[in-house]
Amino acid sequence: MKQLLLGDEAIALGAINAGLSGVYAYPGTPSTEITEFIQTNKVARERGIHSRWCTNEKTAMEAALGMSYAGKRALVCMKHVGMNVCADAFVNSAITGVNGGLIVLAADDPSMHSSQNEQDSRFYGKFALIPVFEPSNQQEAYDMVSSAFELSESMKVPVLLRIVTRLAHSRAAVDVGELNNENALNPSTDQWVLLPGIARKKYVDLLGKQAEFEKASETSAYNKKETAGQKVGIIACGIGYNYVKENVGDNADILKISQYPLSPKAIKAFAAEHESILVVEDGQPVVEEAIAGMVGADYPIKGRLTGDLPRTGELTPDCVAKALGKPAGPAFDNAKNLAGRPPQLCQGCGHRDVYTALNEVLATYPDYRVFGDIGCYTLGALPPFKALSSCVDMGASITMAKGAADAGLFPAVAIIGDSTFTHSGMTGLLDAVNDKSNITVVISDNLTTGMTGGQDSAGTNKFEAICLGLGVEPEHVRVVVPLPKNMPEITRILKEEIEYNGVSVIIPRRECIQTAARHARERQKAKEANK
Repeated sequence: MKQLLLGDEAIALGAINAGLSGVYAYPGTPSTEITEFIQTNKVARERGIHSRWCTNEKTAMEAALGMSYAGKRALVCMKHVGMNVCADAFVNSAITGVNGGLIVLAADDPSMHSSQNEQDSRFYGKFALIPVFEPSNQQEAYDMVSSAFELSESMKVPVLLRIVTRLAHSRAAVDVGELNNENALNPSTDQWVLLPGIARKKYVDLLGKQAEFEKASETSAYNKKETAGQKVGIIACGIGYNYVKENVGDNADILKISQYPLSPKAIKAFAAEHESILVVEDGQPVVEEAIAGMVGADYPIKGRLTGDLPRTGELTPDCVAKALGKPAGPAFDNAKNLAGRPPQLCQGCGHRDVYTALNEVLATYPDYRVFGDIGCYTLGALPPFKALSSCVDMGASITMAKGAADAGLFPAVAIIGDSTFTHSGMTGLLDAVNDKSNITVVISDNLTTGMTGGQDSAGTNKFEAICLGLGVEPEHVRVVVPLPKNMPEITRILKEEIEYNGVSVIIPRRECIQTAARHARERQKAKEANK
């Protein structure tokens, strides 16, 4: 049966049909739709497949490990920067090994459509010494989930599944297979304990599997060679294979790579058959750098490092055409005279009122800085507010404000969203409390994870209790409702807490207008259904 699916949806359905028992994730574009699909899927609901959002990627990775140790199949989903958050558990899981199949899905974002960087998660697979799958299309994305679970269970290691934005958010017809049963509960008698004496032995075991991983790549149905008698060979990785085929059809010598680790045997044999190689990969030059060491420094390799393909940004059919010596498609420049339209906070958003109040109060202080965080409120860095001095990573606002205050900066203000605060802001607040730092923390609470579409926020209705539990003085945990009519009260409270020599927390709380509108529609629909 064929279904029209996003790449994300193909992965989600592939996981369900492969006998998934739990998906663990923190929402992050372009991976979010995987978990959302499972949450709304009929079979997943009937089976009780776990699909509640986690507080962050580290807790997601660790919970999935627990499910795997119990013998069940688990999927962990995140965007590429989430790999940094779960790296401790991820890398160590390769050494402990797994029981039930465990797939770690990393959705990379070349061109930084909604991200801070262009890091390539294939490096994490190599770093952890585990197999990596990289689908070239939606059908492979669906099929690879089952293959990855099987490889994970046969090799007793987690498997990394890497996709990119263009695959995650484009649709194609997918042949959908049969629904398989979940694994039975089967807790392993192995010890998942990385005491040094045990870890050293398990690390040797992991190294001993590397030849098996390479053999699996050599014989993989997802890696194949196409021959047309050309002098130049093309190594095409993941979605890059589509762009090559779009330009040359069957008239090219291609080594398609969609399962790693790379096979030196296959690479050397392919290089021996050609005068030079063009490497087409979406992301960083992972393969281009790796094969240089396999074929020798004098062998001509072209790709991102040589400038034949752009060093930054995602691949396009046109840039691949240029690298192949073919004319690019027609340029579309009808918008060249249009003014830019940078993203803005929604009209009526509570974050707007927060920034309006902050700017009014802080204008009276000559040396203030506002340390921002990751969320839709990051748009406060742009006009008309221009309110933020920094935005680096999830949860960094509080700790950067603390560091600035330690240096003598006053006032040092941190602004962080509700979901980001529970993701990785709480520990920074505890540091500030323990050090009695002179900072003001604004937790702008819109009762949801707004930037990624309105998913549940882990700390909803708990923030006052969390702050008190971390040691913030009760009289300096203040809650306001961000509305224009409340501006005198908000500015007064901001002034009072900035002048307080210690840690203070202000919580502006008003539901995101997008989720509020959606909830109103749902209530109206339910009301009409009950008539």
